[in-house]
Amino acid sequence: MDGRHLQNGRVGEPSSAVAAVVRTAVPARVSRIKRELEMLRSSPPAGVAGWPARDRHGDELLGEIEARIVSSEDSAYRGAEFSLYVTLPQRYPFEPPSVRFETPVYHPNIDADGRICLDLLNMPPKGAWKPSLNVPTVLASIQLLLAEPNPDDPLVQDIAAQLVADPAAFRDAAFRHARAHATFPEKPKKQKSDAGT
Repeated sequence: MDGRHLQNGRVGEPSSAVAAVVRTAVPARVSRIKRELEMLRSSPPAGVAGWPARDRHGDELLGEIEARIVSSEDSAYRGAEFSLYVTLPQRYPFEPPSVRFETPVYHPNIDADGRICLDLLNMPPKGAWKPSLNVPTVLASIQLLLAEPNPDDPLVQDIAAQLVADPAAFRDAAFRHARAHATFPEKPKKQKSDAGT
C-alpha cells in the first residue's frame, strides 16, 4: 500500500508510527544522497565523476545523477570516457540504484539499451546490493567491469562468445566501437626538462 492502513475495513490515514518512519526516511534519504554527491565531488574514485542531474530549467533532480567513467588504459576501451545515468529509488539505500550507460558500449555485460549486468545492482538473494554500498563504489565497480568483462553472466550472448573464442577480436571490436561512440579525454602533455638551460 501507499503508507495508509486499514481502519474498520477501510483505508485510513497512516498510523503515527508509520508516519514517523516516513518522515524520518525522507530526510535520511536526502542526507545520504547529499553525502554521496559530496563524495563524488571531493574525493571520487580515480576515473569517476558524478554530479546532480538537472531538469530543463536547470533545477537539480533529487535522486538522479549524471556520471562519467574513464576506462583504464589497459582495458579494451583504452581510456575511453563513457556517460552513465544513475537513478536512486525512493527506498535508497535499502534498494540499489538503477544505472545505465548513455554511451553505447560493446561489452558482454552491457546491452544496447545501456542496462548493466552486475550483481551490485540487484537485491539478494541473486544480487549483492547492501545499504552500506554507495554510488561512488557502484561506479568504481562498473569501471572495473569495463576492464574485466564477465562472459559467464552475459546480457549479450554473441559478444560473450566472441570474448571467450577470440579475446583479441573482442578487444579490437570494443575499441572500434568506443572510438565511434565514446570520448577520449586529452592526456596531459609531458613537461620538457629544464636541465639543459
